[in-house]
Amino acid sequence: MAKNPYDFVLDCSITLAWCFEDESNEYTDNVLESLKKATAVVPTIWPLEVANVLLLSKKHKRISEVQSASFIDALSALPIIVDHSTTTRAMHSIFVLAGQSDLTIYDAAYLELAIREGIPLLTLDKDLIKAAKKLQISLKVNL
Repeated sequence: MAKNPYDFVLDCSITLAWCFEDESNEYTDNVLESLKKATAVVPTIWPLEVANVLLLSKKHKRISEVQSASFIDALSALPIIVDHSTTTRAMHSIFVLAGQSDLTIYDAAYLELAIREGIPLLTLDKDLIKAAKKLQISLKVNL
């Protein structure tokens, strides 16, 4: 059996903690550090979520245009792969999983990807953590 090319599913909540000092902690810093050796995978919703939070943060003067552009550049340099099959699963397995787990479709996309790939889900989202624990999805990565 071939080794999975991805080490973990990266949630938007972890990603954005790297942008905002008041949201980062040792855990999120360690996840970022792990990307020196690891590869993360994200559902197709991830770039939209990240961009939306950056736009809203810019609107509310939490970050500047330069800071948001710099953060986007920094993200594009990281080994984060967008899983393009998320879209085709949205109205099927993700829809079902969201209903069973009482999650939004957006959050269920991360969970479904972790299940499908058989890899940990790294998140700060309480609802996602609860659903992952219920389904025995790992929330830690051993690199």
